[in-house]
Amino acid sequence: MTSGKVNHYLIIVNPNAGRRKGEKDWDTISSLLQKAGFTYKALFTKAPRHAIDIAVSHIENGYHRIIVVGGDGTMNEVVNGIFHQKRFLTSDISLGMITVGTGNDWGRMFNIPRGYAEAIATIQQNNSFIQDAGVVNYYHGKNQRSRYFVNIAGIGFDALVVNKTNKIKMSGKRVPWAYLKSIITSLMKYRHTNTKIRIDDHEIKNDTFNISIGICKYNGGGMMQLPGAIADDGLFDITVINKIKKYDVILNLRKLYNGKIVNHPKVKTYKGKTILIDSMPLIHLETDGESLGHSPFTFNIIPRSIKVLVGMPSLH
Repeated sequence: MTSGKVNHYLIIVNPNAGRRKGEKDWDTISSLLQKAGFTYKALFTKAPRHAIDIAVSHIENGYHRIIVVGGDGTMNEVVNGIFHQKRFLTSDISLGMITVGTGNDWGRMFNIPRGYAEAIATIQQNNSFIQDAGVVNYYHGKNQRSRYFVNIAGIGFDALVVNKTNKIKMSGKRVPWAYLKSIITSLMKYRHTNTKIRIDDHEIKNDTFNISIGICKYNGGGMMQLPGAIADDGLFDITVINKIKKYDVILNLRKLYNGKIVNHPKVKTYKGKTILIDSMPLIHLETDGESLGHSPFTFNIIPRSIKVLVGMPSLH
């Protein structure tokens, strides 16, 4: 093992992010990094979950400054690597991002510029913010698994939409507004689910259309389902959309993007540290745009645990 800390950057590149922009634009990005004076080791991911393995092994060898070149899913994998490594406190590892993904909702929360030169300049400014993270226990078949996340978990309709969107991306098709298209097509077959939700000491039973649980505000390429989220308050924000007519979803699409969906009579909002969800039938989950498994779920907040490099001095 390398002694001490490795002071140059580990850059984890997802070549498939943003319809292969990670691969296509890497020469441009690497040239800008070199021009800005960065010294780094760059590694390309080769399969799902590879970024987790890269992060764990290199942090164990002393890397504590990481740049993600990818989208929200790549960021999620690197965060999971940070939590799985044993060498440093998670909040002692600096995490920057150059966004090449299609959604970039985490970057939107933290004012990460979309331009490569501007994103690199943001990393150079070293303006750090220690945000909360969440961890969810879920099931894949009969096996219980867990996943850390730093943006939003979607349960129910969101999970179906993300699954359909990811399939469009994996097919290699260039489909503008893939997420919005998936919303419309998913409405045709989605059914409400009877859920029991426990938020700390408060229990809710209802027929549920969708549940959003998060640290940040945005998902789905700019939707704002958690407009009141504060990334370091030690609490999850929760938005529950109860049983709703399908035409009502379409009529209120704009409100999903401007945050006003929380004012709809079928929508309730909550805050909490621990969330338990059970359902009949099983209900599915996505975190940070990655499709996972099914209920029952247990969510726990991990306050101020991930140090990120952001584009503004205050998030409040």
